Amino acid sequence: MDYYDAIIVGAGPAGATLARALEASGKRLLIIDKQAFPRDKTCAGWVTPEVVQSLQLDLDDYGRGRTLQPIRRFRIGMMGQPAVENDHGEVVSYGIRRCEFDYYLLGRVQAPKQLGTPVSSLERRGGNWVVNDTWETPLLVGAGGHFCPVARQLGDGPGRHETVVAAKEVEFEMTAEQARTCEARGDTPELWFCKDLKGYAWVFRKGNYLNIGLGREDNHKLSDHLEAFVAQMQQDGRIPPDLPGRFKGHAYLLYAHAHRPLVDDGVLLIGDAAGLAYTQSGEGIRPAIESALLAAEVIASTDDYSATSLQAYGEAIARRFGTRSQSVDGGWQVPDWVRSPLAGALMRSHWFTRRVVTEKWFLHQGVPSLSPAWQRASGATASAAP
Repeated sequence: MDYYDAIIVGAGPAGATLARALEASGKRLLIIDKQAFPRDKTCAGWVTPEVVQSLQLDLDDYGRGRTLQPIRRFRIGMMGQPAVENDHGEVVSYGIRRCEFDYYLLGRVQAPKQLGTPVSSLERRGGNWVVNDTWETPLLVGAGGHFCPVARQLGDGPGRHETVVAAKEVEFEMTAEQARTCEARGDTPELWFCKDLKGYAWVFRKGNYLNIGLGREDNHKLSDHLEAFVAQMQQDGRIPPDLPGRFKGHAYLLYAHAHRPLVDDGVLLIGDAAGLAYTQSGEGIRPAIESALLAAEVIASTDDYSATSLQAYGEAIARRFGTRSQSVDGGWQVPDWVRSPLAGALMRSHWFTRRVVTEKWFLHQGVPSLSPAWQRASGATASAAP
């Protein structure tokens, strides 16, 4: 049986970031993922300059042969109302395709990987974890998304007791005719809020690829909402009349609503496995990256993986994202004060849609990037311009 100091289950952005951040620690790591990479991962998919900074991404290198769509504007509206367009005057984010982005991050990791390998068994033996009766470790890190098998080892695990966001989306490469008739612009993602403010839809063009989707705080009539939105966007010419393929569904937890423990003896959760998606937007890439960096600092500093020792990670998460009770005033994406008869007027306001919806809820501008410990010590910086 092969022994590792830590086994990371999940090779997405959280798992890959953690593995890379721990390379200087000398710890022996293994990454396991049920899928082979590159793998299909439908996601609206944008990363802010703060994520670029935290990951130390060279955008010139990343942009070679991969989709990297600069975003300078947002088009925001409430369904049934005209949209408001705001020009930020500079690049405020970058559109990426997750199949490329995740593969790129994983390619930077030197640790051994077991891809295309589902976790079929997890057993606690003599204070260690045994995975698939093949690999042994004192520390198991769950980075496998909402349904991560490691999350089942903590509390009640994934299940009906959790209030999840359900989403459906599709991403495809447009034909020349579809690209010609599609009015959505690459530098201007479109966000359309449901009238009850329990969810929102999006249209996001990334180069020649188009991503369309809708998410709500539960799956009640999700397909009906999606069908109505798609029909309206097609009628308005925002998207092509012929969409290939089926919309794919997925679920995730918002930080304010997640009640999963983050640690236990020999167990730690990061990213969507921990339920860290931003409450107002549902965006999960930045919280995944930052949770991995916070976890790396704790793991690198100790060989004691008891729940007591690992609780330093939980405290770091609370300092970074706030306690769950403090993270939102109520509701799913928006505070209670927005859920009022004034909501329609607010969504027609350039100031509100820019300063609150875009810059605060979706871009988290004003929140400095979280850099790896070695980067902070050396003063290293990343290029945030393509």
